[in-house]
Amino acid sequence: MKSATLVFAAALTAATSVSAQTQGAGLARFRDLYRELVEIDTTYSAGDCTKAAEAMGARLKNAGYSDADVRVLVPKGHPRFGALTAIIRGSDKSASALLLLAHIDVVEAKREDWKRDPFKLVEEDGYFYGRGTFDDKAMAAVFVDSFIRYREEGLKPRRDIKMALTCGEETGEIFDGLQYLIENHRETVQAGMAINEGGSGRSDENGKPVLLEIQAGEKVYQDYKLEITNPGGHSSRPTKDNAIVRLSQALTKIGAYEFPVTMSSVTRGYFAAMSTLTQGPLAADMKAMDSDHPPATAVANVARDPLWNSMMRTTCVPTMVNAGHAQNALPQRATANVNCRILPGQTVEATRQKLIELAADKDIAITLDAKPTPQSPAPPISSALTEPARAIASKIWPGVPLVPTLSTGATDGIYTNAAGIPTYGMSGMFRDPDGNGIHGLNERIRVKSLYDGRDFLHEVVKLYAAGG
Repeated sequence: MKSATLVFAAALTAATSVSAQTQGAGLARFRDLYRELVEIDTTYSAGDCTKAAEAMGARLKNAGYSDADVRVLVPKGHPRFGALTAIIRGSDKSASALLLLAHIDVVEAKREDWKRDPFKLVEEDGYFYGRGTFDDKAMAAVFVDSFIRYREEGLKPRRDIKMALTCGEETGEIFDGLQYLIENHRETVQAGMAINEGGSGRSDENGKPVLLEIQAGEKVYQDYKLEITNPGGHSSRPTKDNAIVRLSQALTKIGAYEFPVTMSSVTRGYFAAMSTLTQGPLAADMKAMDSDHPPATAVANVARDPLWNSMMRTTCVPTMVNAGHAQNALPQRATANVNCRILPGQTVEATRQKLIELAADKDIAITLDAKPTPQSPAPPISSALTEPARAIASKIWPGVPLVPTLSTGATDGIYTNAAGIPTYGMSGMFRDPDGNGIHGLNERIRVKSLYDGRDFLHEVVKLYAAGG
């Protein structure tokens, strides 16, 4: 039996050879596939993910995949939430599968607010514009394209390669397609590892790559409802017991509180890597964060950046308030929403208890505004994960460091990680400093970034599929 190192080396040589021989092959076809996917409206209000899944499924079947290996699964009661699943069968039935995961639903986009039609792919000034061009139809299109290319290449992976393009990631509080697959069609997504969104790259304002992320783990999203009621009365006869005042006092205390710093292997690795990319005194502070108990001065300096602060601690912030029923009446009810992003390993209930302690008002009820999403620890980062990614990345972006990161937002990885499928964010697609309009107006991705990401994912998947 060959060692894991020899298998990896052979796979890397083969991948590099194929890439060199087929540079640019099928690019026009990929662009057309990408255009078709972007131009299918998959918003919750008016879109149809089933239509998008069927279109991508047709592409795979036209490439020669069988009905048994390509399926569109439509949940009962949710006809527009169809998911596409596909498989390339590996040679070793004892090896765990590799899952390629992407969502095909997108955030709402109003034509009157956009400079261009959000559901027409526009190439302009080195960018592709349109809703979903980055989040997350870029990865979805690349995965479908790679499946077609793998068949053309005659790829015979050791591990099964599975693909799941799902719907509902952006509206998970209504219905989540990946959760549906896990609960009803587990065989389509069962794997030893999954590649998902959540880990992209960062470029400077000129588009030069600065760092490439591998995302491992994410914070848990949870909303809490705070509510206080009062008999009210005429506003000309105010009392000290005022629902708005009492709720405001509680929110002020919650807003002022900083949860304790909790470092993990992922966040320690992130700040250690960032210290080599940072200039001046902040570099030393970053380096000092590579500790289970970093010094208070370093924490204070690093925490000035909202993203970095959020990576090192649970955060809770008031986001909505609703109070009173008339301008000339004392308020009978006051409610607020507090949105928390909870670190892996910390619980929703413990966070609620902390909010109760901070509010310090027995008449303010604090409850969960929605059912908690699954919680699980961050998956481990090992050389088996980083070595293939670094090998391919170094050929496309020489000298760009590979950096582990914890997502402060949320992806469908919460479901696969909780189901025991270690899930990593890895796209090879680089964001501009302004965030590329993701979830906002005029979403875009650099054309070169999309094409480089296509090459990266195509090759790195082959390395993972050749492994154990």
